[in-house]
Amino acid sequence: MALEFRSLQYRVGDRPLFDELELRLPVGESVAVMGPSGSGKSTLISCALGLVKPQGAVQVAGVDITSMRRKDLARHRGAHTGVVFQFGELLPELTPVENVALAGLLAGASRRDAYVDAETLLAELGVPAADRATGTLSGGERQRTAVARALINKPALLLADEPTGALDDVNRNSVADLLFQVPGRWDCGLLVVTHDEQVANRADRVLHLAEGRLRTRSGA
Repeated sequence: MALEFRSLQYRVGDRPLFDELELRLPVGESVAVMGPSGSGKSTLISCALGLVKPQGAVQVAGVDITSMRRKDLARHRGAHTGVVFQFGELLPELTPVENVALAGLLAGASRRDAYVDAETLLAELGVPAADRATGTLSGGERQRTAVARALINKPALLLADEPTGALDDVNRNSVADLLFQVPGRWDCGLLVVTHDEQVANRADRVLHLAEGRLRTRSGA
């Protein structure tokens, strides 16, 4: 199982954000979560990253991360979780290869392996080979680079927080098509939170966050 939330409870001030929330995300499957602003979609991502400590269980790659010490959590996250943010969060002065390889180096890979794997991933994801700063790439190319960076350590879980929100229609569709191919091609689970129904509809399952719980379209 890539990700499992069990009986998640979390409050923001006096407001309950999650109320016995449940989710099971197997390896090889994609889930899109929709909901209005303030419903807690990004907080779900934070829970899966261990940045927020809810009540209940958060299992990533079969391990409950809620009681981990900070160092152990960082090590586990680096080994098993990749994340793509709305604006990529890349270092604009580095080349795409350098951005992707850096994630491998930080996880303990050798310099040679990190750079070879980065070049391979970028080629597979359609990022043109270029020795130029990432900041000069198109929005779509930057997000593809961000996906490569998230995949370089072969995570069991890929998280994406509004990954197409800053893109035009052409790049949005291109990046969304790529993202939802990832679980089958790289053997991981994919959790995407998005406002965009056209993006969400590419997922194996679409869930709506309402009243603190994840529900199917029918409200079941």
